Amino acid sequence: MPNYGTCIHSKAIDIGDVSIYTLYGVERDHFATEIERRTYDYIRRYAEQNNGQAPSYVTVVAEMDGFDYVPGVTDSFEFLVGKLKDAAGKRMYAELFNGGELSKKFAEMTSEEFGNFLLKSVERITIGSNIRTNVPVYVNIKTAHERFLEEFRARKEGTSFRIWRSKFPLINEQIGGYLSSNVYTWYARSGRGKSVVTMEEGIEAAFQGANVLVWALEMSEFEWWARAYSSISARLGTFTANIEGVDYSAGFENKSLLMGRLTGEYEQSLEQFARSLNEIIPGNITLRAADHTDFTDRSIRQLETDIIETKADVVVIDPIYYMDFEANTSKTAGGDVAATSKKLRHLAGRTKTVIHVITQADENGNEKDDEGNRELKPPKRAEIKKTKAVLEDAACVFGIDTLAHEGRGIIEIGKGRNGGEDTRVELLYLPNYGIVRELSEESDSSKFVGNF
Repeated sequence: MPNYGTCIHSKAIDIGDVSIYTLYGVERDHFATEIERRTYDYIRRYAEQNNGQAPSYVTVVAEMDGFDYVPGVTDSFEFLVGKLKDAAGKRMYAELFNGGELSKKFAEMTSEEFGNFLLKSVERITIGSNIRTNVPVYVNIKTAHERFLEEFRARKEGTSFRIWRSKFPLINEQIGGYLSSNVYTWYARSGRGKSVVTMEEGIEAAFQGANVLVWALEMSEFEWWARAYSSISARLGTFTANIEGVDYSAGFENKSLLMGRLTGEYEQSLEQFARSLNEIIPGNITLRAADHTDFTDRSIRQLETDIIETKADVVVIDPIYYMDFEANTSKTAGGDVAATSKKLRHLAGRTKTVIHVITQADENGNEKDDEGNRELKPPKRAEIKKTKAVLEDAACVFGIDTLAHEGRGIIEIGKGRNGGEDTRVELLYLPNYGIVRELSEESDSSKFVGNF
């Protein structure tokens, strides 16, 4: 049986180029014997000291006692590295299953913890033995014109990516809607409507035919659905609500739904409405909520699984800081959230989804005047709490502020990769009746005069 590690070293020496190790992701631990590992170390060290040039076979044989140079290796690096990594993967599996660590973990951990340990171990071995892991795809824009035109045609036909329109017309006007493969970050201070506004965008996508996945990480199932029922029924103009002397097309009152206190007539309407949802909504909304007993894994891996299982087009994560964060390998403050944010960005691109992420803004103790009043003032980008990665990794960032007792709100585009920065969207904000929409008409503006 050929010694593939020795063949790889010999071929690298023959062509005088050690970058092939990096290109194919070959690491020290992939080699089976100590002499192969020491030879790998020597060749890499020599190259670092000699402008990337590999040593000659004469030098390696002289310096590395026990290394058997193989002249004229004609097999491709891809073939050789594939064999090397396959053998390394099998060794790692043997060490995992035959070593004492597995038995120790099995005894110490719960079944769920042990399952996650196994999954991570298998993923580590799979990645480490993948021949293509470190081989990038390069595109020369001067010669790859057909690749561009092919993607252009696919986008024109709507087969490559999708644009999901916002519920708020001014956002569509400014950024063109939400493009698949992108992350959009929403933030506000506590209790200012970030969950409500982002839920509206998820529901809007479902009305456009999207499969929507919602991770409601701090809300119960019933609480989220009560808000959604209010919103959806308001879109349909199910009722007319008189609020402060003004008539509005409204939905079921959210508080009455939460308390289970609808009158007989309204309860009958609710039953009819609930049974008709399948005909009302062209798309689907799949909810995973904080009180679901099986919703214990809130990692990026589980999110990807849920996206695949539900065939999601649009994802709402409310909020990101209740996810299971990635490891803080940078050892910096906020590094765990930053790593998670970057993984979300990659996940959006890989799954071609729109991912709406909610986070919090720092509190401002000076918002109110001496009489306890405050103005509508969406937080700025610098006030995003926890980490700035959710700002940097997002295509657009939206700051939110509301005055629910006055029926008003604002969405401000704090960052727009494709424009729209500093644009303000004024809202009619009466979420208890499912009414959250852009305040664009003169008739809407007049409703506020003297009414709140």
